[in-house]
Amino acid sequence: MSHPFEGLPTTPTAEELVDKAFSRASRAGGAKDGNEAQQSMLMTASNIASDNLENVVTAWPTIDDLDPFYVELADAIVGEAYPADDDPGIDALKQHLSEISWAASKVTEIRQEYESRVARGDIDTARKLRKQAFARIADVVEEVEDDLAAVSTAHNALKGIPDIRPDEPAIVVAGYPNVGKSSFVNRVTRADNEIASYPFTTTQIRVGHFEDQRIRYQLVDTPGLLDRPPEDRNEIESQAVSALEHLADAVLVFVDPSGECGYPLADQLELRNDIEARFDVPVLTIANKSDLSTDVEADHYMSVTEDDNVDGVLQAAIDAVDYELELPFDE
Repeated sequence: MSHPFEGLPTTPTAEELVDKAFSRASRAGGAKDGNEAQQSMLMTASNIASDNLENVVTAWPTIDDLDPFYVELADAIVGEAYPADDDPGIDALKQHLSEISWAASKVTEIRQEYESRVARGDIDTARKLRKQAFARIADVVEEVEDDLAAVSTAHNALKGIPDIRPDEPAIVVAGYPNVGKSSFVNRVTRADNEIASYPFTTTQIRVGHFEDQRIRYQLVDTPGLLDRPPEDRNEIESQAVSALEHLADAVLVFVDPSGECGYPLADQLELRNDIEARFDVPVLTIANKSDLSTDVEADHYMSVTEDDNVDGVLQAAIDAVDYELELPFDE
């Protein structure tokens, strides 16, 4: 299973939609004569316009049915994509989709209003009425031009998010830069680590996987989010941290007591305290670079470079998650 926004089709522009509807209508009309040709053109243009508009809407997952992790994350990402909106974020996207759905219904209404009149009129009247209907259909599609563009923007922003699965146990790795997080993730996970970017962070998110007792765990390293004090995060980044709160089953906060990372230990511990206060899951303090210093109170000490107690830390994370596989025959 991939993330819920991955398979979304490309959103057409208003101009592309009008061109498609009318060129198909022209072909349909060319195959018939008299009033029948006008009726066929009206039917084809309206069906293509309304179906394509409705397809834009129905292709999207129902936002309210998504896991809260994805709702928060989408809200943050779309908020970044719509900075000018009065109400940016997922509510703005819902509004744009609602307008497009209105346009689809309106096009169908126009067809219903004209079809019997086109069928009854003489050929000149039928042609005039069909042209009137075309002009109104084009107006309706053009009225949602900005909504189509906004949905396209949201789609482009969301399609590249990492494939993180809220139904699988997740261990989030946090701590200042250069404390050994990514070397730990690389050391304990399989070689197929995914690296993707959140659109609103300057750095990449890493998702690694490992298995234990037939359970697949996700290790999520989030540079650009949980690697600096909360006051240094912008609003969008803070919201992404909220998304991670829904995702995490445990958090490992890495600290470097040797100070080799370039950040004072007091600052590192302050970040740890903030994470402990925010996340309602086990938060373990991991002192890395134990070959250089163990001068800090921590839950576990290790050295990734010396391969000292790395497996012990991983086991501690698994124990903290305490995930039980649900077997199909369990009552």
